[in-house]
Amino acid sequence: MKSMGRVAPAAEALSSRSPERSAQVAYAKIKQRILDNDYAPGIAVLEQALADDLGLSRTPIREALVRLEQEGLVQVVPRHGMKVLPLSPKDMREIYEIMISLELTATDLLARRRPSETEIAPLMQACDDMEEALSRDDLKAWARADERFHFSLVELCGNKRLATMVMGIWEQSHRARMFTLRLRPKPVDSTREHRDVVNAILKGDATLARQLYRNHREKASDGMIAIIEQFGLTRL
Repeated sequence: MKSMGRVAPAAEALSSRSPERSAQVAYAKIKQRILDNDYAPGIAVLEQALADDLGLSRTPIREALVRLEQEGLVQVVPRHGMKVLPLSPKDMREIYEIMISLELTATDLLARRRPSETEIAPLMQACDDMEEALSRDDLKAWARADERFHFSLVELCGNKRLATMVMGIWEQSHRARMFTLRLRPKPVDSTREHRDVVNAILKGDATLARQLYRNHREKASDGMIAIIEQFGLTRL
């Protein structure tokens, strides 16, 4: 009797992966590519192309697309695939209004505790990393350090629900931030502003920390929206 032969390792791995796990993998990978602009705003991608690209069957791809549509990142095109949804200047204004409000509360909570340098070491390290990245003109590394700063700030404030809310809305702004990263001035002032906020937190000056943080965030928001409108990127 002729042997059927051994199943190829890749096929073996695919067959052993649970449907739930496959859908989660598809969701995470497609979402990250959207947030990083690998799948640009407005682009349409066929379901089969996604399946081939990720090495998955079409069923978990469909499940992932349903979740992404619920999150407002894509429009599912029946029997075809997805269209990556744009993000308008109006969307960005609304997102930053919410983020600024929540992050100001986090800044206030943290400063009132008068944390030690050890407690806020993640914020200080993020500032160091931003400065080091700028010295190498590595804007992507700067952006990663910038995100770590803001994530650490809300995590350290002590309010887990607030932190969860910020994390949920942050990724909605990620695409626009990465898309405009090289269109904005070199973020020297922004890096200094982060350090000023940290110093105010260390002093326990909640009023100053809030004001510095508000100024920083509002300036960042205004600058990003101005670029979007100036370059005609009205539907990011």
